[in-house]
Amino acid sequence: MLANVLLVEDEKSIVTLIKYNLEKEGFKVFCSETGEDALKIIKEKIPDLVILDWMLPDTSGIDVCRQIKIDKKLKNIPVLILTAKGEPDDKIKGLEVGADDYVTKPFNNKELLLRVKSLIKRSKPSLLEDLGIFKDLKIDRITKKVFRENKEIKLGPIEYKLLDFLIKSPQRVYSREQLLNNVWGENINVESRTVDVHIRRLRKAINIDKKNDLIRTVRSSGYSLDS
Repeated sequence: MLANVLLVEDEKSIVTLIKYNLEKEGFKVFCSETGEDALKIIKEKIPDLVILDWMLPDTSGIDVCRQIKIDKKLKNIPVLILTAKGEPDDKIKGLEVGADDYVTKPFNNKELLLRVKSLIKRSKPSLLEDLGIFKDLKIDRITKKVFRENKEIKLGPIEYKLLDFLIKSPQRVYSREQLLNNVWGENINVESRTVDVHIRRLRKAINIDKKNDLIRTVRSSGYSLDS
């Protein structure tokens, strides 16, 4: 999985097309048809990128973008505006509220994919790299192996996914709910305390030989990869 993308679009044919092309490239795609629902999903899942249609049933994508960019916790999420409005003034309006890129309909699928990858590479280069590195900890996404000080660490599948997710944004604190949504997936009937069990296993595995603990527990908030 390269990254989590939220697609905010109410035209089902466009949703199907973009979702298919992104998932084919390894992206995990969440979808929303309204601005109000999109903002809820963004705050809950913290996607790596938002593809946002200008014209939505309940509000303007411009207003949604503005709300994302004024929120301190969300403002660094790249936003790509997708719209039929192709006039220069429209593009300027989108960029003025903080949009990171602007694609007009009808669009070329390959171009849209390249723009998505470019935005993610700029904001979170580690998402598109084969290696994830934090301090002396390294995860190799090609071989699915984990090392600390070049010593291989054996992890279970869930612990591996947890580490792969956490290492993408070191020092960022994620709630149990966010970890469940991003690691286990949506609509999975798993109790939030299950996260604690797997975090303990991950902590025990990577803190070999009583090395510095690289997982920080933030009381009442969640967990982060930190030192």
